[in-house]
Amino acid sequence: MDKSFKPAKQRATVSTGEAIRMLRELKGWTQEELARRCGVNAKNISMLEDDRADIASGGPRSWQRHSASIPPSSCSPSMRQT
Repeated sequence: MDKSFKPAKQRATVSTGEAIRMLRELKGWTQEELARRCGVNAKNISMLEDDRADIASGGPRSWQRHSASIPPSSCSPSMRQT
């Protein structure tokens, strides 16, 4: 490993649920809209955002499929589509 490499300092910590909520809000979507796009119930989105459910624990595959299909640039407020 390059000895001049210095890892970035951790600036903020957010949970998976907080990240989902922030990205959903940046897209201007309601929980119902995100649920429709992912093919799940809005209650599932609520549980994810409140950290009462975990995507990695075997939730619907559409969660992983949908989140992987959203490029980070589309989450920028200047690139937001409604």
